[in-house]
Amino acid sequence: MTTPTDDALWIPSADRIARARLTQFREQLIADGIAPGEITDSHALQAWSVRHPERFWAAVWVAAAVQADGPGPTKAPWRDILRGGDRMAPPDPTLGPAWFTETRLNFAEHLLRRRDDGLAIASWNEAGCQRRVTFAELARDVARAAAGMRALGVGVGDRVVGYMPNVAETVIAMLAVASIGAVWSSCSPDFGTKGVLDRFGQIEPVLMIAADGYRYAGKRIDCRPRIREIVDAIPSLRAVWLVPSLERDPDIAAMPRATRFDAVLAAHDHALVPEFTRLPFDHALYIMYSSGTTGLPKCMVHGAGGTLLQHWKEHALHTDLHADDVLFYFTTCGWMMWNWLVSALALGTTIVLYDGAPLAPDPAILWRMAESERVTVFGTSAKYLATLEKERVLPRQQFDLSSLQAILSTGSPLAGHSYDFVYREIKADVRLASISGGTDIVSCFALGDPTGPVYRGELQMRGLGMAVDVFDDDGRPVREAAGELVCTAPFPSMPVAFWNDPDQRLYRAAYFEHFAGVWRHGDWAELTAHDGLVIHGRSDATLNPGGVRIGTAEIYRQVEQIDAVLESLVIEQRSEGAVDESRIVLFVRLRAGSVLDDALRDRIRARIREHASPHHVPRVILAVDDIPRTISGKITELAVRDVVHGRAIRNVDALANPGALELYRNHPALAGY
Repeated sequence: MTTPTDDALWIPSADRIARARLTQFREQLIADGIAPGEITDSHALQAWSVRHPERFWAAVWVAAAVQADGPGPTKAPWRDILRGGDRMAPPDPTLGPAWFTETRLNFAEHLLRRRDDGLAIASWNEAGCQRRVTFAELARDVARAAAGMRALGVGVGDRVVGYMPNVAETVIAMLAVASIGAVWSSCSPDFGTKGVLDRFGQIEPVLMIAADGYRYAGKRIDCRPRIREIVDAIPSLRAVWLVPSLERDPDIAAMPRATRFDAVLAAHDHALVPEFTRLPFDHALYIMYSSGTTGLPKCMVHGAGGTLLQHWKEHALHTDLHADDVLFYFTTCGWMMWNWLVSALALGTTIVLYDGAPLAPDPAILWRMAESERVTVFGTSAKYLATLEKERVLPRQQFDLSSLQAILSTGSPLAGHSYDFVYREIKADVRLASISGGTDIVSCFALGDPTGPVYRGELQMRGLGMAVDVFDDDGRPVREAAGELVCTAPFPSMPVAFWNDPDQRLYRAAYFEHFAGVWRHGDWAELTAHDGLVIHGRSDATLNPGGVRIGTAEIYRQVEQIDAVLESLVIEQRSEGAVDESRIVLFVRLRAGSVLDDALRDRIRARIREHASPHHVPRVILAVDDIPRTISGKITELAVRDVVHGRAIRNVDALANPGALELYRNHPALAGY
């Protein structure tokens, strides 16, 4: 499937390897006699961590300096760290797996340990930096917000929701909720009313934090009409705290149960220091949602302890963050990368928030921000990097990126040509880490390695403590061949539950029914000769004409290197006749002024035939003006496939641009097949 090469695009210097937190962590394990001396590199450490999960996660606990009540991992027997570790999906929810069962902690307590005048948050929008918050100011604002929540009667286990842009107030509200032991859940304000109700309506929140509106691509969007509809439809809501975002002094007279967020903080100005309620390791911290394209979104409950340990591991060991680093990730509050970004506060790292369009007011806005804030780790999506290349944005020629140490990419597979673009046009001496995981685990299965080389098209390594493998259709491990991405042993950031799923029926059905007792994630992946990983796309969207299976990303990698093609979407169309056969159909969105003529079709087919697979050359290539996406920005092949086959789309409100589906419905070129 892939074409491995021994030519690394980037190799860390000996000094970088020596200074990396991953190196120091590994050497400390050996010095303490926890791990054997032959654990000499990151891949050997990963293998050891999977064989000895209790010892590995105990060491993460110690390295992260977790503050908790109860026996610490250096005193407790190993069996008290993980109970029921021989199973992932028990028939009885009481059987495990369960981590650190004798401890009590608070998530927010760890993110607010730093209390000095260093910069905690820089909050940007399309007009530039709007607010800076120090660690001392952050702790005080969290204390005031939490005091307001307690006065409202919000307590342990209550749900508080955010309908918010990516601004500092959202971070403050989430940390206040976590400090109390309540549960946070959020949607970005580009979700429509039904999309919000499909999510928040399931969990019966008592308080909503909402912004009056937001700006995107130069447009002003007023959210107050939608907020009123949401409040009217959720009877459990006691109050709405409105954050002025679009206007300095928004009118809230017509909004039921509404108070200004800043007025709440002012009313509780006496609260100077946050108070933290310590609760069991697995107490609910976040409720997050599946995309909802096949029905109501699944409500995944994530625990505080597992999220804390997993994010610390990924930030410290896989990303090499320190207190003097500046981390940026382009995300909204409706995507798990927002939760991931905010957790970096636990390391004393400065985080940069951006709310707005990534290419507005000009395509270089995020790099102007990176230069201004001296960003050291820049996080984005594969689509963004591909767009920069298409639009010929050349950051290295325009900006001082001397502080930049790493670029992270997720959301979809990162194509090989995007690796080339980064090293050619952004920065030659930078670690490019494509990372992959999901909302299901609020973290990653595969990530970066600060101590190892970067190879074109590959994720550097499987996550420490994550028993990640690739299975063939018969459930057997395979190497250097594509198959199902699985995880064969428990890890702390598995969902502690699905909401309203007391017998775990929905939970087990989501992950454990394809391969008994093994987590099937739904990615079509491949372990490489370097022990890296390649993601070929979603396994439920793979193409299989003639019994030869290929991931959709393999097609996109080739098609989108053609200059005239901005983006593409591919499906397999099955025959409506008696003969069971299928054909590949490719949809392309073209650059303005380009035409899909026979010459361009021939170029597309030739490239796929030569660089991907002759079995998957599209029989039909059609131009479209738009490609459907989920609200989190991922293209949705399944919705297009259903429309083409005349099947109903169960939840179009999960799409950011549902009207785009009409471009594919009853298309004359696809009829009668």
